[in-house]
Amino acid sequence: MTQSMALEDTHEAWTEDAIATIIGISLKHEQFTCDDVRREMRPAPHSNLYGGAFAAAKTLGHIEPVGDQSSESKSRRHGRLRTWRRAIVSKGVMK
Repeated sequence: MTQSMALEDTHEAWTEDAIATIIGISLKHEQFTCDDVRREMRPAPHSNLYGGAFAAAKTLGHIEPVGDQSSESKSRRHGRLRTWRRAIVSKGVMK
């Protein structure tokens, strides 16, 4: 296995874990942000993976954006942060 293949596997495994964590957080909290995921999980192998995990969870229909706020993380320097919630089906049934 080449080093790039091993790195891709690591990214894929981390992303799968992140999606599961996002779903778990969405079941416990009315609204949440990436800062919540960062507190619950091991660090990502690359900082861009957080956005990809949220995009995947949204595409899969688990979460939906509801607003923005400033990050509480010093590493993010209070940058813009999307606020999410568990996605709700149009008939009012939660996924």
